[in-house]
Amino acid sequence: GNIITPTMMTRPSLLTFVGTVALAATLNPPLSSAAFSFSSHQTSRAAAVANNRFRSKIIPSHDVSRLQRRTQLHSSLSDDSSDALDKISSELKELAECTSLVYNYLSKPDKEVSAEDVVLACDAVDNAAADNDNESTSTKKLYLDEYLSLRQKAHEFGRYHLLVKLLKSDYDAYVKTADFLSPSRIARADLPNLQDVATNVIDEATVTASSTITGDDSNGQPLVPDCELEPLSYNDSPLDKLLLSLFRNLVTKNTGGLKNDIPGIEGLLVQGQQYMTQELPEGVTYADHTKAQHTMVKNTLGGLMTPVLPPFYRIFMSGIVPNLGTEYDGKQFGPWFYAPYLTSIVTPTFFGFLVGPSKPNRRSDGQRGGLVVEKCKFLQESGCKGLCLHQCKIPAQEFFKEELGLALTVKPNFVTQECQWSFGETPLPPEEDPSFPTGCLVGCESRKAMAVGRKGDALCM
Repeated sequence: GNIITPTMMTRPSLLTFVGTVALAATLNPPLSSAAFSFSSHQTSRAAAVANNRFRSKIIPSHDVSRLQRRTQLHSSLSDDSSDALDKISSELKELAECTSLVYNYLSKPDKEVSAEDVVLACDAVDNAAADNDNESTSTKKLYLDEYLSLRQKAHEFGRYHLLVKLLKSDYDAYVKTADFLSPSRIARADLPNLQDVATNVIDEATVTASSTITGDDSNGQPLVPDCELEPLSYNDSPLDKLLLSLFRNLVTKNTGGLKNDIPGIEGLLVQGQQYMTQELPEGVTYADHTKAQHTMVKNTLGGLMTPVLPPFYRIFMSGIVPNLGTEYDGKQFGPWFYAPYLTSIVTPTFFGFLVGPSKPNRRSDGQRGGLVVEKCKFLQESGCKGLCLHQCKIPAQEFFKEELGLALTVKPNFVTQECQWSFGETPLPPEEDPSFPTGCLVGCESRKAMAVGRKGDALCM
């Protein structure tokens, strides 16, 4: 008589019960239908209870909360990944645009470059610099612009090469353009060549009083104004000190024993001045003595380079065939195309003890192989145009051509004491060079120390 409901049974008994009901329904359907009529509400409730019991056994409650946290973390990482991809995409786009800018600058034909193009490049540099300084611009968020200033550097690179192209195609136009834009819009140090570019603006604090002095000497020769800049302080490296010591010993040997106890470059210049202004033996002219000065310096340079380096340079840089007993002995097939540029790279390291800091730049024809001395130590410390001419400029040019097989032009600037070296460029004689002034410098001590019998000699030309 009592009706047994499914909720009163355990799981095993429930299965037994279900099987019994199925059999009864087969044998007597009306009895089965009447005995077991369940409401839809009871059935849903039973299913829910069974589902909760099943989930509680399969996934505990603490694992559910952990799963939820993982889901939230996955969603956060997805957002971060999306932001990172957007940033990488923006950086790559900026890199592509800057690469395109550089390509456009480099691909412009030399003969099509004008002064206007250089001015427009200056505007682009200024605009890029302003964007980098403006925190409200979108480009500020890019790493390439915020930390590397890539767009600004791309325009600066392009501007430099526009100047190089103008230098190659029209030297006079280059000089006029550089005069107009430097240093107000282009730093003087950023110009590819300084040879004939005037110094237009100089800080008043760096101008010396003697730079305004002009006039004639006691022989009526015009005086050249001294350098307009304050002296530069030089920091000699151990290599500079070693090379200077070796050089001074060679000078003593090649001048017949002239030496002094004054340390550094000053002592070397005293040696040179004494040799230049010494009283000459009877029958020896100043022209003869100038050649002797040149020979002395060339012998000193040769001794400094040792017997090994000049032959090596002549073969691998200048393309001169060594004496091998063939018909080609002594013939020159160079200089090789890389010789001027490589020489300009190596020279700053080994000649800094004489001239001070220098860096490679472009020759007057726009080709690589130039070298600009920032402020010549030899000229600054001597204040003597004669020493510059006869114990540096001319002997250096002759040594490179005669001993190493490579032409060299040395052009000092007596206003700034810069000096342009151009390897592979044939020099003009000083008397034919319009950039080389006539007469002594205003503050030249050599003129005052000259021997009485040589007052009429032009030491500086």
